Amino acid sequence: MTLMNLAAEARRFLRSTHSGLLSTLSSKFDGYPFGSVAPFVLGHDCQPVILISSIAEHTKNIVSNAKVSLLVFAGAEDLQANARLTLLGEAIKIEKNDADLKARYLRYLPQAASYFDMHDFAFYRINISQVRYIGGFGKMSWMSSSELLSLPPADNNLLAGQETSIIAHMNADHIDSLIAYCQYFHQINASTATMLGIDTDGFDVRVIDADTTKIVRFEFDRPVQDAQSARVALVQMSKVAKR
Repeated sequence: MTLMNLAAEARRFLRSTHSGLLSTLSSKFDGYPFGSVAPFVLGHDCQPVILISSIAEHTKNIVSNAKVSLLVFAGAEDLQANARLTLLGEAIKIEKNDADLKARYLRYLPQAASYFDMHDFAFYRINISQVRYIGGFGKMSWMSSSELLSLPPADNNLLAGQETSIIAHMNADHIDSLIAYCQYFHQINASTATMLGIDTDGFDVRVIDADTTKIVRFEFDRPVQDAQSARVALVQMSKVAKR
């Protein structure tokens, strides 16, 4: 497998994950790494965004030294056999009151709503520098952030500002399409489905299947950059799913 194909696979894997293990450099015990559980949401640039308290140990460490690593993995049954991704980068504090980012974060992690009323919580974005991806036996490589991300330039990608309205429209008028996507592409008989986020590579849906709630990832055949190209892709998927 070429590095380009492996990088695309690694990005798809990253898009499908929402929590990991954050390692920071301890400010209390010099030279030692400190690990903690970290739920995150990806921004439209595919960089992880975490919401953390100023009194948390990992936040104190980040203030002292912004270099971090984030390990994301799928499933806990056989960690050695499953794919995993280690992101090296710097955690940078960003604006907590960014309306689009806040809305996106809370769609994925609604339990965090009360944190926004607390003054000591803030967003930190992990600006990825280097990546180690292990996709299985013989499928592993180091890659740079540019090789991993390979995204449209920000000035050509309008989705960040259009995402909230796209999602509102889909969840109000096209729940039947979301349920059809679940059945056709993932063989899930969803009783209800709610779109959470849409990005250049695909979109995420929270699905209730019997008594189970989970987030399901859908990939576009080709990247989309705005509401119009997203609509074309979604309509095409509906046609295929409803045949």
